[in-house]
Amino acid sequence: MKRIKFLALGGLGESGKNMYCLEINNQIVIFDAGLKHPGADLLGVDAIVPDMSYIESRKNDIQAIFISHAHDKNIGALPMLLSIIDVPVYATRFSLAIIKDYLKEYNIDPEKKDLRNLQRRHAVSFGGFSVEFFSTTHSIPETNGIAVFTDDGVMVYATDYTFDQNVEENYRTDFQALADYNKQGVLALFNESSGAGSYGHSTTDYALIHSVRKTIKQAKHRVIVGMYSTELSNIQKVINEAINQNKKIAIIGRRAQRMVDIGESLGYIKIPKDKLMRLKFIDDNNKNEFDDVVFLVTGERHEPFFMLQRMVKGYDRLLQLKSDDTVMVMCPPYPGTEEIAAKTYDMLYRLDVDVLKIDKNALAKFHAGSEDIKLMYSILRPKYIVPINGEFKDQHQQEKIALDYGYDNDHVAVIENGDVLLFEDGVMKKRNDSISSGSIMIDGNLETDINNIILKEREMLSDDGFVMIAGNIDARKHLMLNKPEVISRGFMHMKGNKEIIKQIKVIYENVVFKHFNQKYIDWRSFKDDLRKEVSKYLFKETKRRPYIIPVVVDTQKDKVSS
Repeated sequence: MKRIKFLALGGLGESGKNMYCLEINNQIVIFDAGLKHPGADLLGVDAIVPDMSYIESRKNDIQAIFISHAHDKNIGALPMLLSIIDVPVYATRFSLAIIKDYLKEYNIDPEKKDLRNLQRRHAVSFGGFSVEFFSTTHSIPETNGIAVFTDDGVMVYATDYTFDQNVEENYRTDFQALADYNKQGVLALFNESSGAGSYGHSTTDYALIHSVRKTIKQAKHRVIVGMYSTELSNIQKVINEAINQNKKIAIIGRRAQRMVDIGESLGYIKIPKDKLMRLKFIDDNNKNEFDDVVFLVTGERHEPFFMLQRMVKGYDRLLQLKSDDTVMVMCPPYPGTEEIAAKTYDMLYRLDVDVLKIDKNALAKFHAGSEDIKLMYSILRPKYIVPINGEFKDQHQQEKIALDYGYDNDHVAVIENGDVLLFEDGVMKKRNDSISSGSIMIDGNLETDINNIILKEREMLSDDGFVMIAGNIDARKHLMLNKPEVISRGFMHMKGNKEIIKQIKVIYENVVFKHFNQKYIDWRSFKDDLRKEVSKYLFKETKRRPYIIPVVVDTQKDKVSS
């Protein structure tokens, strides 16, 4: 009996964190290993990656990792994944270069990892099946779909694509590959859902190019363009228009500069050497006020907006905006960045710069719209459809598209992270099983997981601040050696609340003497009592609950309890 299992550790019911597993004959291949950027409610969280407990439990069965393209939502969790398993990582040339650069950020030597360049349409064979890449159209060079050849048919993983052919050759979809898969018979299509709510085909970029050309031509002074560093195709369009009008290019943004350098070295980004300007820091002799330069301000998610704010305030070391500048914003806000985007626009208008906000509908869409999805169905003629990559509403929208196209409920499966989809002798069994899945919240580096308790503490700190109570005692002799010191940040003004501070010290002394009545001090109980009593008093007086931090030094033992 032939059994094929498909499951997601991330990427379903969410935007980003893409990571999928396909198991054939107890051999597992992984498609992508991405992260998700946190919302504003996750204080201090830098990234969210999939829980990899399942990978660790099956590490001996993992054969390889295949990376579709080099966006964070597809490679962001790779450093953590490679710390758990040591298997070949397959990617095409550009993606591989970005991956190597990315691993170095986490102090991982890429030369010590098995990173392999896999050309498109060149299959890698495993026991009983083989895997190959095929090219698709997206915002970054060498974006690929993945085809898996099994005895029961081809399994096609189609992530982040459109059928826009008004792009350079390195960005074009390989229709011949799709036609070949159709001839061999497609068992299942795992198809992206991010753009399923957009009706029609994904738009071309004619309106965008016209806007860029007009803006550069009519600008009175400098032109500053806010962009996402991940959208290399848009970056190239701005570069082309600037050069056509005899302007130079300056790229501001560390990540984008590195991606552009890699793209340029591989021939995917084209900038004449005499047109690329490396900016120097602003000083008394240099203000970077060049009218013949188009400045690209780039970053991920909130970063372009944050950088523009710094430039308005005059804090940035490379560029300080003035009222006669022109700012073109080509980075529509993502969910969770709307507030910083709105604040940035307000600051730009207050400075009275000429602001051109490019509507997201004018930008070429990089995810398959409803008609693109139907076209993929039409070319491949898959037996089964599994919507992937997107919020649940996006998956549901693709399910509706599939049903309207003519599929029935038995041939479309909307699953969640952790659901195991079983194909048995070429027949799909919905939600046959489930495995443990979840998220790991990263703070600073990929080795630090933040739990809900820490997040709650950070939320309290951001809302109500903290009060620290520090004192010295001799626990063995039961002596209080000094009056406690009270420190407050983000809660109350110290000088204006002397009575409250005085009462906190009284509460501290009462709690200390209460615990002196015991033979031994239970430090956990002591801290809990102090937090409880101080918190109760402060809420009564202020209707706020700051985070209470007791720091007590037992001088006899040089022991600090906090």
